[in-house]
Amino acid sequence: MKPDAESPVATSVHPSPNHGERRAGPVDLLILHYTGMESAAAALQRLANPVAEVSAHYVVLEDGRVVQMVPEGRRAWHAGQASWAGITDVNSRSLGVEIVNGGHVGGLPPYPQAQVEAVIALCADLAQRWRIAPHRVLAHSDIAPERKEDPGEHFPWDRLARAGLGHWVPPAPIRDGRFFARGDAGPPIEALQAMFALYGYDVPVTGRFDDRTGAVVTAFQRHFRPARVDGVADASTITTLRDLIAALPRP
Repeated sequence: MKPDAESPVATSVHPSPNHGERRAGPVDLLILHYTGMESAAAALQRLANPVAEVSAHYVVLEDGRVVQMVPEGRRAWHAGQASWAGITDVNSRSLGVEIVNGGHVGGLPPYPQAQVEAVIALCADLAQRWRIAPHRVLAHSDIAPERKEDPGEHFPWDRLARAGLGHWVPPAPIRDGRFFARGDAGPPIEALQAMFALYGYDVPVTGRFDDRTGAVVTAFQRHFRPARVDGVADASTITTLRDLIAALPRP
């Protein structure tokens, strides 16, 4: 007999064996992913396959159905090697939500209305019960910028923000002007890296615009300035980052 789902938003339970004890706490991060596979059935099968060694707490299907796979109190294997604001065992500190979508390899199809509404309802329930702050609702690409692209630049973060989920400010308009890119170095790059690190991204402050810095800029744009995702730190990107930092809750 399958257990009941913990979230009232979930419509069924499809248990995965891929989980373990949480090693640290508290649970204060909510990480959103896309499945990046050809179908929901394929994604559910993989997330329940012990050989794959991946899982998530919940999966949101295209039609809005929500499937629980791992108990919320357990450590699901969804984040992989990741870091945010000094946290390196993200799996122990987070809940993981997979959203069925073909991803970049599948042409990054739009997220259906019913699916977005279900994601919002599920995240609202999880954030309320686990007391997860809006600025701790993140993309997989935020916590693993060199490895991951999900849930991608088509994901409607602005809609989640209007529901009180996730951190968001209107992206600064894209204009011509000075920009920073791979190969640049000096105090302005050091200041840029320090801003990203202050927000939470794992980027060393070296003063060199290296591949890691470029990956962080790209991840940031995917989440917060999706109109142009090119890894170039233009005025729009930097201004949006500045505004987000200013809008963070005070300690």
